[in-house]
Amino acid sequence: MATETPPPSNTQTRHPSGEEFAEVQQSPEFAELRHSHRSFAFPLTLAFIAWYLLYVLLSNYADDFMGTKVVGNINVALVLGLAQFLTTFLIAWWYARHAAAKLDPKAEAIKSRMEGGA
Repeated sequence: MATETPPPSNTQTRHPSGEEFAEVQQSPEFAELRHSHRSFAFPLTLAFIAWYLLYVLLSNYADDFMGTKVVGNINVALVLGLAQFLTTFLIAWWYARHAAAKLDPKAEAIKSRMEGGA
């Protein structure tokens, strides 16, 4: 079963001018959107980089600790390595929720205001 794409919309989308983009960039709404994004993304990025570097440093310099058996042939290095993947997916999921709840509505409001000419 093939899916059909919807026909193109007949409504014309207004394209804002460069001056309008500059004006919106200076607006309090855009500053709030930028702050919401940065206050979430930057600390989480720094935390993940620190976590990754800790894993690398432990792998290089703490052989005895990383070689400690947890269960059977599974050691701390394997557990922490798999935890890297888990935290990557958790951060992506968390950011998607944050964006949908806080960033997307603000961005959509700015976009509709610019395209609508209001």
